[in-house]
Amino acid sequence: MSEHQSEFQSEKMTQPIIAVEHVFKSVTDSTGTLDILRDIDFQLAPKETAAIVGASGSGKSTLLSIIAGLDTPTRGTVRLAGQDLFAINEDERAALRAQKVGFVFQSFQLMGSLTALENVMLPLELAGSRDARKAATEMLHRVGLGERLGHYPEVLSGGEQQRVACCRGLANAPRILLADEQTGNLDPATSVGIMKVLDRIHRDGTTVVMATHDATIVDQMRRRVLELNAGELVRDQAQGVYGYQ
Repeated sequence: MSEHQSEFQSEKMTQPIIAVEHVFKSVTDSTGTLDILRDIDFQLAPKETAAIVGASGSGKSTLLSIIAGLDTPTRGTVRLAGQDLFAINEDERAALRAQKVGFVFQSFQLMGSLTALENVMLPLELAGSRDARKAATEMLHRVGLGERLGHYPEVLSGGEQQRVACCRGLANAPRILLADEQTGNLDPATSVGIMKVLDRIHRDGTTVVMATHDATIVDQMRRRVLELNAGELVRDQAQGVYGYQ
């Protein structure tokens, strides 16, 4: 990281919840090789919140996908709670994700044929929960959707759909929540509401990692900021803001 050496490199962190270890990602086609990520290396402690920032095409979404084990690095690895994601097979990675990781996507990816309540119940039922309906109902009430339980995604606003997606991502009480442009395409007031949900999640003990280009949200958070530029980690700052001060 040259002159932008991480403020965290010298800290001795015991049992990081996420350890990204010298990750490279490149793709090759008939036109040549494109480097998407180059030597990304950092750790996150349990219960920490971090924002991955950078211009479009800087590698934010790719990095999140690799942290989740949904994409494979060309070199390097990722450890979640000490487990090397790429030393196990895909079935084992899927089981680890189901146990420890929740997701919130910009596109929401709600099931259109299911109500808000049923969307949140789904991961609980897949995990064998006997109290899926009760737990999902309580979660939706906490984010102000108690009157929208029986509504389908098509009649929910963008902010309401995003809150349902947050609840679904947290349904199984994951240790890690990965959010990709979670406030993208939302109005400012709704974006603030989503961040309040994520802040509550963080206070409850979940490690939150978000990829975002929303400068206002990052500046208000004043949490750890990881900045990517052309696939390189150029800034790792505690209580950072979107741009340099």
